[in-house]
Amino acid sequence: MPVHNKLVRDRILEVIEKAGRNYTSRILLEEEYKQEVRKKMHEELAEYEEAATNEEAVEELADLLELIHAAASIHGVSVEQLEDIRQQKAEKRGGFNERIYLIEVEDE
Repeated sequence: MPVHNKLVRDRILEVIEKAGRNYTSRILLEEEYKQEVRKKMHEELAEYEEAATNEEAVEELADLLELIHAAASIHGVSVEQLEDIRQQKAEKRGGFNERIYLIEVEDE
């Protein structure tokens, strides 16, 4: 039986059961969950970076967004609060839409 030892989506066990397969799982403690969400973000980011098509990239972005929702909850904020913070930062400092690449800044 392959060993995975990783955080999975909430309904994955149902998918495994429907396929007629057995599994072993457990519920993570809070600190373990925080660590595993961070690890999973790295995994999904790597998959996004390796995506060969727009469709694959969007699938990985959706996974990252789901993990961002989980991380926001871990840190005690709702997705709406997180979006408000994102908007405030965008208003104050801008977004990344203009593709500006800073090369250097002269010292004072």
